[in-house]
Amino acid sequence: MNYQEPSAKDRPVLAALPASSQDTSEETPWPLSHFSGKLRAHIDRVTPTWVEGQLVEFNLRNGTAWMTLRDLEQEISFQAVAWRNVAGGLAAKGLEPGTRVVALVKPSLWEKSGRLSLVTHQMEPVGLGDLLARIERMKQQLAAEGLFDAARKKPLPLLPTRIGIITGRDSDAKKDILRNVTARWAAAQFEIKEVATQGPMAPIEVAAALEQLDEEPEVDVIVIARGGGALEEVVLPFSDERLVRAVAAANTPVVSAIGHEADRPLLDEVADVRASTPTGSAKLLVPDEADERANIDQARSRLAQGVERMLAREAEWLESVRSRPVLAQPEAMIQVRAEDLAGLRRRALVSAQTAVDRALDWVDATRARVTGLSPQSTLDRGYAVVQHQRSIVRDAAQLAPGAAVQVMVAQGEFSAEVTDVKENDERAHSE
Repeated sequence: MNYQEPSAKDRPVLAALPASSQDTSEETPWPLSHFSGKLRAHIDRVTPTWVEGQLVEFNLRNGTAWMTLRDLEQEISFQAVAWRNVAGGLAAKGLEPGTRVVALVKPSLWEKSGRLSLVTHQMEPVGLGDLLARIERMKQQLAAEGLFDAARKKPLPLLPTRIGIITGRDSDAKKDILRNVTARWAAAQFEIKEVATQGPMAPIEVAAALEQLDEEPEVDVIVIARGGGALEEVVLPFSDERLVRAVAAANTPVVSAIGHEADRPLLDEVADVRASTPTGSAKLLVPDEADERANIDQARSRLAQGVERMLAREAEWLESVRSRPVLAQPEAMIQVRAEDLAGLRRRALVSAQTAVDRALDWVDATRARVTGLSPQSTLDRGYAVVQHQRSIVRDAAQLAPGAAVQVMVAQGEFSAEVTDVKENDERAHSE
């Protein structure tokens, strides 16, 4: 239906209508038909767009296809219509409710009822091969971002305090994990989140459960588990980009336990550890209690044997030490050292006595030389020291007859008066 504005002659009142919606008010509203025409004109300017969804209704009447398209993840749906020139081709493609499709649509407003529908120009079913090709392209993109690098993968804890499990509601995968983990480690504790593991809502619910478990400090490792199934039921939900990025952002180690060996979902690539099946994940999560007890017993046995061997070696060494002469007759060493000490003492005494004797001889000789050279010795030999006016007289010419002198002899001194002065003949002759 094409909207045509009434002429000014037919609609005199509308001449004063506001030009735009923002100019309308309670006093100057638009008529509903005018608003519908404006809305139709705006929608008509939207270009045809490719969309993806699920075909939930497909009715072919009088050559026209009436359909309902629903979003793959959200509760959002649109009515769609394909006119005769397109509808015949859609029927030939075998489209039926439940098919995943991509369609080239253009929105259209039916003014009388205000109903918005999507006029379909082209529609194609999305085959499994197309989905896998899309997943492969996304895999290359995420790998280029480094989400699959081994360096960013976190190691699993040796013995987790609590194991987080994300699996289907009352699923066999959950039962297998609980049974096998408990069989290996009876004290294991679990935090279980039951969500949808297939269908459009599966990636959203799994990512939300992962975020909840990642925020719990008691959970040391998280397992995302699902049993086997069709390719589109297993690979597609667990290759969703939002789920992959949620796993990459998790701080807790994540184990992928998706039971599909033929084609691996992207969850296997981004997870820190991959288990081939939910049952196989038990071997990765906890050690075998029986094996660990056997290992402890073996370790205790090796430790006891090692201690016994060490004690035997130390006893042998101690016995060999005790048999040595130094311990068998310890006084012998003291006697030898005592004899050495006595000999050293004798040599020290002899050396000291010899040194003292030599020193005494030197003192006596020195004393004799000093005594022989002393003035007293000279006086003892009959010489005298004559002083005149407190000066020693060395020359007779220093005195004159009648001079008073002081004479020192070997024993005492006396005063005298010079009566005659005789000079030395040799000196007089030389002068």
